[in-house]
Amino acid sequence: MDTPRPIGFWLKLVDRLIDEQFASTLEEHGVTRRQWQLLNVLTQGPATVEQLDAAVAPFLSGATDDDPAETSADHLAELLDSAWLEDTAQGYALTDRGRGAFERLELVVAAQRTQVAEGITADQYGQAVAVLERMARNLGYAG
Repeated sequence: MDTPRPIGFWLKLVDRLIDEQFASTLEEHGVTRRQWQLLNVLTQGPATVEQLDAAVAPFLSGATDDDPAETSADHLAELLDSAWLEDTAQGYALTDRGRGAFERLELVVAAQRTQVAEGITADQYGQAVAVLERMARNLGYAG
Protein backbone atom coordinates (compact mmCIF):
# COMPACT_ATOMS: atom_id res chain seq x y z
CA MET A 1 0.00 0.00 0.00
CA ASP A 2 1.31 3.44 -0.93
CA THR A 3 2.02 5.93 1.82
CA PRO A 4 -0.17 9.04 1.43
CA ARG A 5 1.75 12.16 0.55
CA PRO A 6 2.01 14.77 3.33
CA ILE A 7 -0.03 17.96 3.36
CA GLY A 8 3.02 20.06 2.40
CA PHE A 9 3.27 18.18 -0.91
CA TRP A 10 -0.38 18.88 -1.75
CA LEU A 11 -0.22 22.50 -0.59
CA LYS A 12 2.81 23.30 -2.74
CA LEU A 13 1.46 21.38 -5.72
CA VAL A 14 -1.98 23.01 -5.62
CA ASP A 15 -0.44 26.46 -5.07
CA ARG A 16 1.89 26.00 -8.05
CA LEU A 17 -0.90 24.67 -10.29
CA ILE A 18 -3.23 27.53 -9.33
CA ASP A 19 -0.46 30.07 -9.99
CA GLU A 20 0.35 28.53 -13.37
CA GLN A 21 -3.26 28.28 -14.49
CA PHE A 22 -4.23 31.76 -13.33
CA ALA A 23 -1.06 33.24 -14.83
CA SER A 24 -1.79 31.61 -18.17
CA THR A 25 -5.44 32.63 -18.17
CA LEU A 26 -4.79 36.22 -17.10
CA GLU A 27 -1.82 36.61 -19.44
CA GLU A 28 -4.20 35.99 -22.33
CA HIS A 29 -6.00 39.15 -21.17
CA GLY A 30 -2.87 41.26 -20.69
CA VAL A 31 -2.53 41.24 -16.91
CA THR A 32 -0.49 39.36 -14.35
CA ARG A 33 -1.92 37.60 -11.33
CA ARG A 34 -0.50 40.28 -9.02
CA GLN A 35 -2.11 43.01 -11.14
CA TRP A 36 -5.42 41.14 -10.94
CA GLN A 37 -5.10 40.93 -7.16
CA LEU A 38 -4.37 44.66 -6.92
CA LEU A 39 -7.33 45.51 -9.15
CA ASN A 40 -9.48 43.31 -6.93
CA VAL A 41 -8.37 45.16 -3.79
CA LEU A 42 -8.95 48.53 -5.47
CA THR A 43 -12.60 47.67 -6.22
CA GLN A 44 -13.12 48.40 -2.50
CA GLY A 45 -11.79 51.96 -2.93
CA PRO A 46 -8.54 53.89 -3.21
CA ALA A 47 -5.47 52.51 -1.44
CA THR A 48 -1.87 53.48 -0.86
CA VAL A 49 1.05 51.24 -1.78
CA GLU A 50 1.38 50.32 1.90
CA GLN A 51 -2.29 49.31 2.08
CA LEU A 52 -1.98 47.33 -1.14
CA ASP A 53 1.16 45.62 0.15
CA ALA A 54 -0.67 44.58 3.31
CA ALA A 55 -3.64 43.27 1.33
CA VAL A 56 -1.56 41.09 -1.00
CA ALA A 57 1.37 40.38 1.35
CA PRO A 58 1.22 36.57 1.11
CA PHE A 59 1.70 36.84 -2.67
CA LEU A 60 4.67 39.23 -2.69
CA SER A 61 8.16 37.75 -2.67
CA GLY A 62 10.28 38.54 0.36
CA ALA A 63 13.68 40.16 0.34
CA THR A 64 16.84 38.11 -0.11
CA ASP A 65 20.47 39.14 -0.42
CA ASP A 66 20.19 38.96 -4.21
CA ASP A 67 16.68 40.35 -4.63
CA PRO A 68 14.98 43.21 -2.77
CA ALA A 69 11.50 42.72 -1.39
CA GLU A 70 8.74 42.96 -3.97
CA THR A 71 6.08 45.63 -3.43
CA SER A 72 2.76 46.43 -5.04
CA ALA A 73 4.46 49.40 -6.70
CA ASP A 74 6.32 46.89 -8.90
CA HIS A 75 2.99 45.97 -10.51
CA LEU A 76 1.20 49.32 -10.74
CA ALA A 77 3.07 51.11 -13.55
CA GLU A 78 1.51 49.11 -16.38
CA LEU A 79 -1.97 49.58 -14.89
CA LEU A 80 -1.36 53.33 -14.70
CA ASP A 81 -0.02 53.38 -18.29
CA SER A 82 -3.15 51.53 -19.45
CA ALA A 83 -5.30 54.15 -17.71
CA TRP A 84 -6.90 51.46 -15.55
CA LEU A 85 -5.67 53.27 -12.43
CA GLU A 86 -5.02 56.82 -11.39
CA ASP A 87 -2.84 58.11 -8.58
CA THR A 88 -5.08 60.29 -6.39
CA ALA A 89 -4.62 62.12 -3.10
CA GLN A 90 -6.26 59.12 -1.34
CA GLY A 91 -4.04 56.58 -3.12
CA TYR A 92 -4.38 54.50 -6.25
CA ALA A 93 -7.92 54.24 -7.59
CA LEU A 94 -9.66 52.43 -10.42
CA THR A 95 -10.70 54.53 -13.38
CA ASP A 96 -13.91 53.81 -15.29
CA ARG A 97 -11.77 52.03 -17.86
CA GLY A 98 -10.13 49.98 -15.11
CA ARG A 99 -13.47 49.08 -13.57
CA GLY A 100 -14.72 47.85 -16.96
CA ALA A 101 -11.56 45.79 -17.46
CA PHE A 102 -11.92 44.35 -13.96
CA GLU A 103 -15.53 43.35 -14.61
CA ARG A 104 -14.50 41.50 -17.80
CA LEU A 105 -11.61 39.79 -16.01
CA GLU A 106 -13.88 38.88 -13.10
CA LEU A 107 -15.87 36.59 -15.42
CA VAL A 108 -12.69 34.84 -16.57
CA VAL A 109 -11.46 34.39 -12.99
CA ALA A 110 -14.86 33.10 -11.84
CA ALA A 111 -14.74 30.41 -14.53
CA GLN A 112 -11.23 29.49 -13.39
CA ARG A 113 -12.32 29.23 -9.77
CA THR A 114 -15.26 27.05 -10.78
CA GLN A 115 -12.87 24.69 -12.52
CA VAL A 116 -10.58 24.52 -9.45
CA ALA A 117 -13.52 23.60 -7.20
CA GLU A 118 -15.15 21.14 -9.60
CA GLY A 119 -16.46 18.08 -7.75
CA ILE A 120 -16.09 19.78 -4.36
CA THR A 121 -19.18 20.79 -2.40
CA ALA A 122 -19.43 24.25 -0.90
CA ASP A 123 -19.24 22.62 2.55
CA GLN A 124 -16.06 20.70 1.64
CA TYR A 125 -14.49 23.84 0.24
CA GLY A 126 -15.38 25.80 3.38
CA GLN A 127 -13.95 23.06 5.60
CA ALA A 128 -10.71 22.95 3.60
CA VAL A 129 -10.28 26.73 3.89
CA ALA A 130 -11.07 26.63 7.62
CA VAL A 131 -8.52 23.85 8.21
CA LEU A 132 -5.82 25.72 6.28
CA GLU A 133 -6.58 28.92 8.18
CA ARG A 134 -6.32 27.06 11.49
CA MET A 135 -2.96 25.58 10.45
CA ALA A 136 -1.67 29.02 9.46
CA ARG A 137 -2.75 30.47 12.81
CA ASN A 138 -1.18 27.52 14.64
CA LEU A 139 2.07 28.44 12.89
CA GLY A 140 1.87 32.07 13.99
CA TYR A 141 -0.13 33.85 11.30
CA ALA A 142 -2.00 36.70 12.99
CA GLY A 143 -3.60 38.45 9.98
